[in-house]
Amino acid sequence: MRRISIFGATGSIGESTLDLIGRDPEAYQVVALTGGHNVTRLAEQARAFKAEIAVTAHEEHLPDLRDALAGSGIEAAAGAGAIDEAACRPVDWAMSAIVGAAGLEPGLRVLEHRGTLALANKESLVTAGPLIMATAQAHHARILPVDSEHSAVFQGLVGEDIDAVERVIITASGGAFRDWPLEKLAGATLAQASSHPNWDMGQRITIDSASMFNKALELIETREFFGVDPAQIEVLVHPQSLVHAIVGFNDGAMMAHIGPPDMRHAIGYALHWPDRRDLPVERLDLASIGQLEFRAPDEVRYPALRLAREVMDAGGLTGAIFNAAKEIALDGFIAGQVGFMDMAQVVEQALDRLEGDASLAHAAITLDNVRAADQMARRTAKDLINAGT
Repeated sequence: MRRISIFGATGSIGESTLDLIGRDPEAYQVVALTGGHNVTRLAEQARAFKAEIAVTAHEEHLPDLRDALAGSGIEAAAGAGAIDEAACRPVDWAMSAIVGAAGLEPGLRVLEHRGTLALANKESLVTAGPLIMATAQAHHARILPVDSEHSAVFQGLVGEDIDAVERVIITASGGAFRDWPLEKLAGATLAQASSHPNWDMGQRITIDSASMFNKALELIETREFFGVDPAQIEVLVHPQSLVHAIVGFNDGAMMAHIGPPDMRHAIGYALHWPDRRDLPVERLDLASIGQLEFRAPDEVRYPALRLAREVMDAGGLTGAIFNAAKEIALDGFIAGQVGFMDMAQVVEQALDRLEGDASLAHAAITLDNVRAADQMARRTAKDLINAGT
């Protein structure tokens, strides 16, 4: 029986992971489940899977979580420290699906205890890629990608020599506004940005998909995970979301990963790796699909992609700055403080202000330095929003 923890259990990735585990419950022992505000659902999950501990990130919800778990024998805890402690409990496999920079430290703790980390939290590699990879190596732990694009690349590289890779193409659906006229985007509303045409995801990642900030993070994640040169990484807009990534080799061959837009595919691959097992996902009928559409992304329409390439060129702690400013800009959009196209402007100005600080841009990528850069970028982005950027 494999011991498993899920960090971010109440989100879409966590729910899909539990869906797969629930189909073979005798094979797994659930150790820790963590969530956010939805403690009712977290308690339901913990009871259903007989978890050892359930943790909410928000300390004010601890009384409600305790009440919901009363009589179950399941521990209830709250706060970042409790999540950190839960991540220190030895497991064979852990899903990192906490959204944002908050997912970094639990992932590090899993790796330090030699667990396999299924990584859906792209921000970990964006903010501290070298630290994450070095920690895995030092503790003989393994990281398996769960983002659909990076799982696709990973699968495309099975049995291949990374030195033979000429290019890596990750695809983007284009999000809610892929067919909107450029001049209309500035007036896009929160409700419009929160609806994805293909994927069933949480609000934040759905908005990031519409702005292409999600894909910008994935550009950086590709570089950090696979070690390829930024110039080798390409993005294609693919409205059907069926081709998740393409690996091109030095003999001109290209290997594409094709599958339905269902995260249980990538999750299941990581859960069962190195084996492949039957998954409850749609089987595609290519004849009925008929054709696949691809187009180059417009970096005027999607400035996040340009910013991601600048971050990769700059190196240092700029990934942490980029991600933190993006999270605050997204908060500002959700709160109605900035417009849809203003998010990229906030991030770019925060980068401009902080990249010149040599103590940040060129500092060693340690956990303390990442935290410092993250906090400074958040303050800077908030100042820009308050100033009416």
